Amino acid sequence: VNLGPNKDTQNRLNDYLVGFRAFYDLVDYITINISSPNTENLREFHEEKKFDELMTLIFNEKEKLNSDIPIVVKLSPDIKEENIEKITSILINYKVKAVIISNTTEAGILFDKSDLFEDKPQKNFPAKLTRFLWERFTHFEGDANKGFHFLPCELINHNADQLRNCILKYIALWGLSSNFRDWIEQHNFFHNTLVDRIVPGYPKENLDSFKNQIPYTDELMVTAEPFYLWVVEDDGSLANKLPLDQIDLNIELVSDMQPYRTRKVRILNGAHTTLVPLSILYGHQTVSDIFSDDFTFDFLINAVLHEIVPTLTMSTEELNTFANQVFDRFKNPYIKHYLSSIALNSISKFKVRVLPSLLGYQKQYGRLPIYLTFAMACLLRFYKGFNNGEELPIKDDPEVVQFIQTAWEEKDMNHFLKNVLGNDLLWGIDLSVNKTLFSQLSIAFEYIEDYELADAFLTYKLKFE
Repeated sequence: VNLGPNKDTQNRLNDYLVGFRAFYDLVDYITINISSPNTENLREFHEEKKFDELMTLIFNEKEKLNSDIPIVVKLSPDIKEENIEKITSILINYKVKAVIISNTTEAGILFDKSDLFEDKPQKNFPAKLTRFLWERFTHFEGDANKGFHFLPCELINHNADQLRNCILKYIALWGLSSNFRDWIEQHNFFHNTLVDRIVPGYPKENLDSFKNQIPYTDELMVTAEPFYLWVVEDDGSLANKLPLDQIDLNIELVSDMQPYRTRKVRILNGAHTTLVPLSILYGHQTVSDIFSDDFTFDFLINAVLHEIVPTLTMSTEELNTFANQVFDRFKNPYIKHYLSSIALNSISKFKVRVLPSLLGYQKQYGRLPIYLTFAMACLLRFYKGFNNGEELPIKDDPEVVQFIQTAWEEKDMNHFLKNVLGNDLLWGIDLSVNKTLFSQLSIAFEYIEDYELADAFLTYKLKFE
């Protein structure tokens, strides 16, 4: 249970106590949340005196109730530098079981050699985590029982393996001890995971109707579809401590999650990433708009069933069944999923979710997939930043945005494509050597500039079909 004070309360400390007393003997752990963006001034609890007062109150109450329930603290990911060591000291003093600091997207698990050991804090999540683990290793003198099980939820392949590799790189970069490295590798466990659920977020347009359905104030409310799936790789070490597969939830503990991951990322997430820039350029605002329009609906069906599905190794019947289930999930009338929110980090998403299908199709059939290639052209056109005089909702790493928008200043389309496709930091490989892709994107850009988008695609399709 995640506890925080009511927005309009006169006594925030008492709200935490009321929540603690209500749930301490009903749940597996309690999170003390002092970082809800929807509760004004809640982050004042990051000040040393106020945080210590809150922790003293909670742990005294825990002792009075003779409770052994684990206490977790959710902190802000951007704590002021002068408060970091003070908060850390208080957490260690009260032996808080875990700290929830941040969540990241596909762009979150990266190694950045500019992060230094002495930074407070480091910029990058794996660097922050390495520093935290070093403090834990040092404080407990390398105790083998003080390692963690890591279940990262970023939608990248082998997410836990990548997180571990980043940690090991920081150990080498910072010159940390071999004993610490051994402790990470032998006594910490990294479980690759896959999360499958559409969560549009805070229901700002239907807020009143949802508030009327519950007898309390929930400032952390989100909407989500009924479907969910969490797949976690486990060699048996996790199930012994956290038997997720024994509870009545759709959670799978498996030895290999790759089949689940590939199907989900390439079809469900791939469909989103394929259609979002194109649909925004076309004038849509939500996922449901895609299904109410013949052009975008037909584009989606053909891209998924005829260009993505054929590149996957599972049975076609099973893949088509899953794809049609995805379409039904997208059509959910109660989920208002804004395209602008899905557009976050579209370049890195395309690299992971769509590019493997595009290149896989080309390798398998000796030609580029028409729909996915045109979608890539729309993606790059989207990053130009404006359309018909209106600013586009680009949300990405500023360096990525600046690079592409600077490239768009080129008058010569060949120079633009050479610069952008040749940037292997964007795509993982140098795509400028793919002459067919180079040529067809150039033609797609020409049609997009000369025609309305639906007519541009029809002209492009007729040329290459």
